[in-house]
Order: sequence, then C-alpha cells, then structure tokens
Amino acid sequence: MTAGALIELQANLKALNLSSMTRNLEGSLRQARESGIGYDEFLIELTTAELQARAENSLNRRVREAKFPLLKPLETFDLAAVPDLDIRLFRDLAGGGYIREHRNVIFLGRSGAGKTHMATALGIEACKNNFRTRFTSCYGLVNELIEARQERALQRLVQRYVRYDLLILDELGYIPFSKEGSELLFQVLAERHEKGSVMITTNLGFADWTQVFGDHAMTAALLDRLTHKAHIVSCNWDSYRLKQSLKEKGKQGRTPHANNGL
Repeated sequence: MTAGALIELQANLKALNLSSMTRNLEGSLRQARESGIGYDEFLIELTTAELQARAENSLNRRVREAKFPLLKPLETFDLAAVPDLDIRLFRDLAGGGYIREHRNVIFLGRSGAGKTHMATALGIEACKNNFRTRFTSCYGLVNELIEARQERALQRLVQRYVRYDLLILDELGYIPFSKEGSELLFQVLAERHEKGSVMITTNLGFADWTQVFGDHAMTAALLDRLTHKAHIVSCNWDSYRLKQSLKEKGKQGRTPHANNGL
C-alpha cells in the first residue's frame, strides 16, 4: 500500500469513528504482509480488534458510572469462607438474569459478613453484562435527594436513578432517616418498582426496618414492593471480614524470614 493510500484509509477509518482500527492499521498491514494472510483474514483480525476495544471501553465507562467505592470483582470473593451461601444462586445472580426479570436482591446479615463485597462483585458482573449500574450507600442517596429537592432538581434526579438497570443500595439500617429522607427514598424505590432491579445490603431483619423509615405503613408498602419476587440472601455466617484478616495474617506468618546473611 502506498503512503498516500495509507493516509487516506486512516482518514476514512477515523471519520467512521473506528479508532482502534486506525491505530492498528499500520501494524496489521505489516503483519499481514509478513504472514501472507488473505484480505478476508486481515479484515476479520482488524475488525475483531476494533470490537474488543469498543467492548473494553464500554465496560470501563459502565464501571466508572457505577461509582463503586472499591473495585472488588467476583474472583476476589472467597466462597470457601462462606459455606452457608447458596453457591448456585450466587453464580446465577452473576449471570444477570434477575436484572432482565426486574427482580430484586436483598442481602441480610450482621456487619462483616461480606454483603458489600458480594454486592460490589455482582455489580461489576452486571456491568460486564451491559447493564447500567449505580452503587451508593442508602444514606448517601438520601442526602443527594434532599439536596436535589432544595435545589428544585428532585424529579430529574429521581428519573436518573429510575433509569439504571441495577441500583445497589449499601448499608441500609446503619443510620435512621429523617421523615423527609424516608419519603424521598420511598419515592425512588416506588418509581423503580418492576422497571429495574434493586440490590440492598442491610444489617436489619425486615421486622426492624421501621426503625430506619419511621412510618409503619410506608415501611410495609416498601417491603411489599421490594420483596415481591426478590432473592433474599441470609448472611448468618461468622464474619467474612475477620476470616479474611486471619487468613492474611496466616500468610504473613508463613513468609520466610531473611537468613541474616547465613
């Protein structure tokens, strides 16, 4: 290919927003000449690289949009540390079928059980499955809603949270809400009912949710919506966090020490 033809082809690819193909063109042409592959194989390799780059960029955008506090993918969760977990259900949740069905997931259990880790891991899997995801603490969302109401931007914010395929609400029950906060959170969850999935981590049993929301009737209505066709995961095992800490200490204890020059 002449230098002029190469420049023109790169310009065409750039105009078509085929950025990966533009970057890889010269290297791919050189490799094709050296290996003697045909035009069909050359085009397949070039377009495959473009598709892979687009998929990776799309995943990175979804993960950034999700705003996970820490990136804890599925492979970092030690399933052996939680033998009472329904592994089949957990792996099924990783596939994202519950999101397609607009079903909810609620992790119930004491602090340190690994609820946030599991929710984050499943959230990352949702991003991999092309679902728009948002992770936030319950208290953080309530504060954001209150501020939006004060700035007369509440409805716009509510609709933004409604549009996510999966909304992950972390740490329900750690801090009670004001009457205004409870009503605003109820509004978001009511708007999302059967439109998108909600995943909640909480240290409270359902009977104690009134402590957070205050109003018995609203709490009952909220639970009715959230638990309808939901997957309830009871995390009643010993502290996952403590087990992981002890495991790390054990590894450090087995690390060979310096031989002090002997």
